[in-house]
Amino acid sequence: MNKKFLSGNEALAYGAAQAGCAVASAYPGTPSTEILENIARFKDTIACEWAVNEKVAMETAIGASVAGARALTAMKHVGLNVAMDPLMTFAYTGANGGLVVISADDPGMHSSQNEQDNRNLAKFARLPLFEPSDSQEAYEMVQEAFEVSERRRVPAMIRMTTRTSHSSSLVDLGSFAPSRKANLPYVKDIRRNIPVPAFARGQRLAAQERTRALAAEAEKSRFNFSVFPGGAKKSFGIVSCAVAWQYVREIFPDFPALKLGWTNPLPKETIAAFAAKAGPLLVVEELDPFLEEQIKAMGIKTVGHDTELNMLELNPDRLQDLRHELVGDVECAAKPAVDATLPTRPPVLCAGCGHRAVFYALNKLKATVTGDIGCYTLGAFPPLDAMDTTVCMGASIGNAAGMKKAGMGGRICAVLGDSTFFHSGMTGVLSALYNGTPVTTVVLDNRITAMTGHQDNPGTGKTLAGDPAPVTEIADIAKAMGFKRVEKVSADDIPALEKTLGEAMDSNEPALVIAYAPCRIAAKLTKEGLCETDPEACKACGACFKLGCPAIRRGAKVRENAWKMEIDPELCAGCSQCRQVCRFGAIKKVR
Repeated sequence: MNKKFLSGNEALAYGAAQAGCAVASAYPGTPSTEILENIARFKDTIACEWAVNEKVAMETAIGASVAGARALTAMKHVGLNVAMDPLMTFAYTGANGGLVVISADDPGMHSSQNEQDNRNLAKFARLPLFEPSDSQEAYEMVQEAFEVSERRRVPAMIRMTTRTSHSSSLVDLGSFAPSRKANLPYVKDIRRNIPVPAFARGQRLAAQERTRALAAEAEKSRFNFSVFPGGAKKSFGIVSCAVAWQYVREIFPDFPALKLGWTNPLPKETIAAFAAKAGPLLVVEELDPFLEEQIKAMGIKTVGHDTELNMLELNPDRLQDLRHELVGDVECAAKPAVDATLPTRPPVLCAGCGHRAVFYALNKLKATVTGDIGCYTLGAFPPLDAMDTTVCMGASIGNAAGMKKAGMGGRICAVLGDSTFFHSGMTGVLSALYNGTPVTTVVLDNRITAMTGHQDNPGTGKTLAGDPAPVTEIADIAKAMGFKRVEKVSADDIPALEKTLGEAMDSNEPALVIAYAPCRIAAKLTKEGLCETDPEACKACGACFKLGCPAIRRGAKVRENAWKMEIDPELCAGCSQCRQVCRFGAIKKVR
């Protein structure tokens, strides 16, 4: 037996390699990031890359599929929003080589700005949809998805969630032998590959027929099966999918249960046959009532309940509360005790992070700051208090431009990271420049995609596979666009930051400021130096605490709400930002 202990994301990579995937393109985003990072282990057989955004990743995979190669693209749930434009059309024109789209949803919003159930998008695009409940199924389903995609000439979608992506279990790899599957022939066919209205109308009808054929396949899928435990209770049956199936088997082991792994098109005959034997159906699924609404529309009676299941991440405790409500033979799950005396531990920017100085300066300049998605979103929270909005990747510039157009006064600034600039920021700054909107954009250039785990991007000089790549300079892009005011300033130089940012925002012209400082974790600069405090010189003014650096801590209390400052030598990175805000020379660099 060839078994490995794999996370769901690792299992998907192994499954893609086993299926003969030839091309994989993605943009990193938790919880999907590790899929491509693990596919890179098979770079001898799979051409893998970080694309600049999810739309480009999707288009790259589509191009490979049209050429006859098996291709895969992966992204977090909000990334699929970015990629839906090409996906919706390719669902009409159809796959040549198998194309698998992996959407990693984030129930409970562990690292996301919203909670969405992308099964709805699979149904919207009329795609076959697979939902693994563990790593073994992730490994097997990605191989099946490639087969279905090629057989029915349609992109296939796999819906992961944070739990299935990051939980690990034993996977039987069988006769694992990664190799690139030979390309299917490419045949020029404009009636298929160029969906002008005259051709697209026929494709729309074909998509409907294809959906019926997929529904027939779903009825026979080995990933849909039922269990009837000996002596099973007959009051109702349970329909479930994905990780919710694991919780059902744990909390309701004595009830008939139908497990659905192929969930779109819905295997209606399988569900109806199960209901005929099991009685009314309790539907347990994570997030939207995707299955339940369709089952109700079939005229099958479902079990109502007051326990909330369709919001935030499911867990066994919530199902135990459901069993308490419906069956009454267990107590409600014990709620964890919370010690109100313990201080909260909100996330903070790392010690020495250059983003901190930028937000310190913007706060001091009393700017309205439209933010973006990244580590720097933490600039919204005390004590920095320097961000006003966050919507989606690249939105900061358009948001700032909208405020200006609406006549909002005062200093307005858009902030985004270097990877986000490449992802979707370039179009925003170009639009602001083209329309003459006097927006100041600050690119926090730390030369890495930090928030998702230090992935490379066009500014790092390396590819996903570790090969050398051209380094794209943001300043050169801005100047080529036509920006007259382009400034570069060290993010660790607070006086220069204040001066540069203030002048840019007061210039009443489009401006782009690049605040550069390496990510200290990625660049391994966490112990570049060490600062310490002179307790005699410290006046307990509290100015240094406004930086919010985790290395700065309270020392001796000198009066009400005033403490001497100390620096934790285990956390200090030696950036010297605190030295620059101290007016009394109480902080010095010792190493």
